[in-house]
Parts: sequence; structure tokens; C-alpha cells
Amino acid sequence: MSTVIKGARPYGEGDPVDVLVEDGVITAIGTVQAPEDAEVIEANGQVLLPGFVDLHTHLREPGREDTETIDTGSAAAALGGYTAVFAMANTDPVADNAVIVDHVWRRGQEVGLVDVHPVGAVTVGLKGEKLAELGTMANSQARVKVFSDDGLCVADPLLMRRALEYSTALDVVIAQHAEEPRLTVGAQAHEGERAARLGYTGWPAAAEESIVARDCLLALHANARLHVCHVSTSGTADVLRWAKDRGTKVSAEVTPHHLLLTDERLATYDPVNKVNPPLRTESDAEKLRAALADGTIDCVATDHAPHAVQDKDTEWSAARPGMLGLQTALSIVAETMVRTGLLDWRGVARVLSERPAEIGNLADQGRPIEVGEPANLTLVDPDAEWTVRGAELASIAANTPYEGMRLPGVVTATLLRGRITARDGKIG
Repeated sequence: MSTVIKGARPYGEGDPVDVLVEDGVITAIGTVQAPEDAEVIEANGQVLLPGFVDLHTHLREPGREDTETIDTGSAAAALGGYTAVFAMANTDPVADNAVIVDHVWRRGQEVGLVDVHPVGAVTVGLKGEKLAELGTMANSQARVKVFSDDGLCVADPLLMRRALEYSTALDVVIAQHAEEPRLTVGAQAHEGERAARLGYTGWPAAAEESIVARDCLLALHANARLHVCHVSTSGTADVLRWAKDRGTKVSAEVTPHHLLLTDERLATYDPVNKVNPPLRTESDAEKLRAALADGTIDCVATDHAPHAVQDKDTEWSAARPGMLGLQTALSIVAETMVRTGLLDWRGVARVLSERPAEIGNLADQGRPIEVGEPANLTLVDPDAEWTVRGAELASIAANTPYEGMRLPGVVTATLLRGRITARDGKIG
């Protein structure tokens, strides 16, 4: 099976070239004569990037298939340009053992639109009391590479220390939802002027920053790999910069919504804007964009969090936190980072593909667009725009904060090991 991408610009650089893909591998770049049986994609000068990798996706299966399944989530991922996603552990039952992670992995293989890598829980039942079977999951069929209690913080410092120490022998990464729970009891929004004026209980920045500082120290002493989920404050970026300067093996992600949206949106009382950690200030967003550009924050991860209507379209205090993100991530990065000149398209490849693949230890993802490399590829029309409609997205849920927004950058094709998984807004 062969595919020719005609007239693409790898990383948005140089003159358009043809890219020949055969048996899942890039075999030629330049002026290519398409084999008779080849599928041809006319790129017309569009940007060709390595397939995107999402370190933070909620696929809800098993347990909440009414909001998302591995099938629908994989479709959303492929349409968004992703070739690999990491499925978080807060399912029902929790992915805290080999049986559940192997189930998630097998379902991803069956669907076949993206590589689905299950994230294992750090603690049994996400209860923060006892370490889960990290070694069993790491050595299972799923070969779990990332562990996280995301949605909940591993708040006990001794337990977190033990997890980090154990992770070094397994060559895995511990990903932390940084939130000191004693500082966020009843919290509904970023602690600040707007929350006070609107009557929301505040979620202080220090609740995130203090855990990140603690865990960076623990990781440094254990010589372990720590990953910080959904960084939301400028202070956290400062802590990360300090920790990296000391040689700490810490990486971090920022979500698209924390790059673009701010707590100004709270004035509408619309629960679509409720997320954990909460939307912060414009100053925070500005500093997060700068930290992503300079590498202090390593990558963008969606924290794709679908919710049923009854769980989201309700009064603010009862609404579940979370937003859809897989199909809009590229466009938000284009809007906040490319249009502003903070990143070029090679930089987009770094934050959406290369660094997340390295952090997740995926040898065949985030690879250079070169002959002999796996053909996990995403084609992007940088000049096109589209209007977001939640009901038209591939996810079962429709809780997007970007409803009605006109956004730049359209994924026109996604290839997983040379096979077209999405093209012109359709699967396959």
C-alpha cells in the first residue's frame, strides 16, 4: 500500500515537495512519481507535520460510554491531527491494574484510528492511600509508560516519594495533578477579584505551585521523571524554570484553553467554562504562552474532558469541570502561538508531537519527516479557518468552550503508519 502527498511543505519550510509513503514508512521526499495504485493527497503547499501526540485525554471507557468511547474519542483525535493519545486512568472501574489497562489498549487497537496508550493510576482507586500495581501495569500487554491520578492530587508526600522512587526502576513517568486539596475545599474558580465579585469560592494559585515545588524536590532527590499536568499559573512556570535549572527531570504540559481563555468568561456563569485547574488571569495566560515558547513548559496537552449534558448544563457549583479539546487544539495553538509569532510550524511540531512523544517514551511517534521514518503525519492548511460547532464534533459530548468561534488552521489529513485515518473532515 502506498500514498503520495503531493506538494507539501514539511514544517512549513521551503518549497513544496512530494512525500512517498510505502508500507507505513516514508520512502522518498522530493519529486515523486506516484505508483499506479497509490492514493494521492493533493497538499497544494499545505504544512506537513509529525502526527500529534496527546499526553492527557479522557476517553471515559470503561464506565461513562454515554459521554465518550474509545471509538468516538479516537475519531475526534484523528480529525484533530493526532496519531497517539494517552487515556487517563479515572475511568469506572479505575485503571489501576493490568486487566483494565490491557482492555483499554486492546480497544484502541481494535478501533485503529490512533495509538491509544492507557495511563495507569498511581494509587489504588485514585484514593491516595496505597500505591497501585505500577510494575504489573508497566509489564502488561499495554506496557504502561505514564502513571497519574489525574483529577485528584497524590497529596501525601511520602506516597508521592515512593511512587517516584519506584518509577525509576520501571523507566516510567509519574504525572501529577498539582492541587493541594486543603487549599481548594469548595473551590469553584480562580481565586481573585472576579471570583469574589461573582460569589465563587476561590482556587488559589498557591495550591498548584506548592505541590509542583514539593514534587520537583522529591523528583530531584529520587532522580526520577516527573510530569506536571495542565500548568495554569505564571508562578508554576517560575517553579519549573527553577527546577530545570537545578537539573530536575521534570516536564510539563499546558492546555489549549489555558493559553487562550481567562477568568473573564466567568461573568456569564456558563458552566462550559468550568475546568480544573480553573481559567486564570490574562497575565497568567500571557506568561504561559511565553513559557511554552521558550521550552520551560514542554508541550501542549488537551485534557480532553467530555461530559454529558446533565453533568455540565446545570448550575455552576454542581457542574463537572472539563472541556472538549482534541479537535480544536491545533487551531488554538495556531491562534495563540503561531499568529502571535511565538512559534513557527517547526515549533508547533515540537510542542504537539516531538516533546510529548519523548515524555511518553514513544519510539515511533514524533519522529522527523525524513526517509526511513514512520509515516505518522498530519497535514494542515494554515490559511483556512473554521467555525466550531460542538454538535458537529466527533465526540459524543458537545461541551466545547469555543462554540461559534472562528479559528485558524484546519487539519486536512492524518496518517497513522501510512494509513489515512482522517481526511477533509471525515474519518478514513
